[in-house]
Amino acid sequence: MFLPGVDRTADQGTTKKGMTVNLNIVEKCVSCLDVKESYDLAKRMEQEKTNPVLGYRTAGSLAERKTGDMLLKEMKEAGLTEVEKDKIRVDAWEFKKAVMRYRDQEGTVHEIQLGAYQTDFKTDGFQKFDLVYLGKGTADEYKNIDVKGKLVLIEINQREEWWINYPVYQAHLKGAAALIAVQSRGYAQIDDTALNAQDIAGPSSAPAFSMSRADFLKIRRLMEEKNEDGKKIPKISVEFDADTEVIKDQYTYNIVGKIPGTSSDSMILLSAHYDSYFEGFQDDNAAVAMIIGIARALIHGGYRPRHTIVVCALAAEEWGISDTKYDWSTGAYRQVFEARPEWQGHVIADLNFELPAHAHSTRDAVRCTYEYADFVRGFVDAVQMPKGIYPEGMTTLYPIETWSDDFTMAISGIPSMVNDFSGGPFMENYYHSQYDNQDVYEEEVYKFHHEFYLRLLLAIDSLALPPMDFGRALAGSIESLDLDLCMQTGANGVLLLEKTEEAKKAAAILSEQVRRFNSIPEEKRDWKKADAITEKLLGVFRKSQDYLVRLDWDDNVIFPQQAVQNNLYALKEAMEYLEKGEIAPALESFYSIDNNCYAFQFEREVFYHFTEYIMKQSPDRLMWGKGRIIHHENLYDLVESLKEKKPGDSLEAEKQSLREAWERQKQYYVDDIGYLIRTAEKLTDLICEVSDMFEKETE
Repeated sequence: MFLPGVDRTADQGTTKKGMTVNLNIVEKCVSCLDVKESYDLAKRMEQEKTNPVLGYRTAGSLAERKTGDMLLKEMKEAGLTEVEKDKIRVDAWEFKKAVMRYRDQEGTVHEIQLGAYQTDFKTDGFQKFDLVYLGKGTADEYKNIDVKGKLVLIEINQREEWWINYPVYQAHLKGAAALIAVQSRGYAQIDDTALNAQDIAGPSSAPAFSMSRADFLKIRRLMEEKNEDGKKIPKISVEFDADTEVIKDQYTYNIVGKIPGTSSDSMILLSAHYDSYFEGFQDDNAAVAMIIGIARALIHGGYRPRHTIVVCALAAEEWGISDTKYDWSTGAYRQVFEARPEWQGHVIADLNFELPAHAHSTRDAVRCTYEYADFVRGFVDAVQMPKGIYPEGMTTLYPIETWSDDFTMAISGIPSMVNDFSGGPFMENYYHSQYDNQDVYEEEVYKFHHEFYLRLLLAIDSLALPPMDFGRALAGSIESLDLDLCMQTGANGVLLLEKTEEAKKAAAILSEQVRRFNSIPEEKRDWKKADAITEKLLGVFRKSQDYLVRLDWDDNVIFPQQAVQNNLYALKEAMEYLEKGEIAPALESFYSIDNNCYAFQFEREVFYHFTEYIMKQSPDRLMWGKGRIIHHENLYDLVESLKEKKPGDSLEAEKQSLREAWERQKQYYVDDIGYLIRTAEKLTDLICEVSDMFEKETE
């Protein structure tokens, strides 16, 4: 593999993107990479655990803090300077044990280990409970069933059906002592003995645990044997010993170290998280070890960066705050909005890493923000891949997703990227299970990522200005626009197109100015001016994130008008079906309208809790999700009404409800398009302000 676009016969080369790189020092740094040392550190990170049998290194736990202390020492020994612990607020979670015992028909005692979610449940030793099986745990399955004080056992598929918080809270409202979930496909499919863990996204007062499919199948067979008449609800008597506790308003630490820059006041960030489920070898021990390994190689190679390189091991990524939909990436959010808000406007790129020691697909990818896509693509497309690990090569993906800390970084105004990990079979098979261990380690992949991202880091460091192009996000917002729907609703899509084109033209001019500035020979660069322009560029980036980045109810990144746009499609479809008296397909159309799919499966209080905790919670508790969902169309009563209808019944009241919903969404759409028009105007002004900072001779 080699640095793209460089004349390798010279000691110093200039790439087609204007990067000036001393090749001798680059190759020396690459030669200093020690993948075995990174692997050993990833393994050592498994030493501290909250549960002595299963592992877990959870937010605010003693195990997490001790691991942070170990990483502090590692960073100092690697040669990083100003190594510090940044204190951050979290809700802490200590999961010490969850053990179940039961007797089979022959009287043999079986003892099994359970996983847990971020909830409260303590038994003070083994206690007896009835264990009741209730299918998927939806509201209908509780009809005429008393589960008060009992353990409820269910099967779920979190990837394709619903998240764990819905059936857990449903069980809690029915008085269950706790809910135990078994993955029915979706996650932890590698083996029937696999346990699974995810963020709970719900209140800590609704206890939840996980059971392996292998143990579940044995218990179900026993339930069936004891339920010979077939009339009683399937259940057995068990003993349960558990200790899991959420402690509100605690603290943990992010660990930060630096390689000081020689020319610029701006920074480049390397980040990964050090909390984990189970052993967490891939997720995310290997990533933390890799960023320290890259930094160590730069220091040992004698590299003196232009921009300060900051290495940050982040706590509380998997979970860190109770009873909010956006309960993960807490450590990153606290870092950039509270512990180090001064990073905003000064960090030109965050290279975030997740699960980097495994090939998740036949093609590798860097996922980045729109604004960095052209730069990253230019780098990636010129890479010669080593044989054997990625037969389809490497690509660039955008925009970023909400799965990892890079999203939080981006919305704070730090352009971010991550090695893509969310596709491929790993997520369905190994992710967040005890099978995420050294057995899934692929040394050649790990070695490649060490070298590739070291080179990418140096390519970014060689630039005076962050190589951002604001035109791609603007183009994406227009590509997602439906002009026909604009005409139907009266939204001024034509004006939006006009204003966005003006913004794109300004963005193209600015992008060329940045490129030319970056091509100035290093000895002639004005670094003071570069820092001033950088701060302005990052300010525009932050505003672009504020203006253009929204989320849907499944946490997908969308543009501001897309949620309402999709709702209008579904409402129109539903009305067409009701006009024909077709109830079932009309109800199916409701599934895609905001979060109304949950109105079909769970009680009103469940639906309202997980709606209002997005629409009505304080910004501090919504963290990186605040303001990303603007509107909500509540169709709970309409769904309930239609579920009771029979063929031939009058549907006039329901059709009127749909018409009213259409009018509300129509107005939202008009408002959203008006908002985007104003956004395009504001971004044009902001972009032009930065353009004005370039003197004519640099153009």
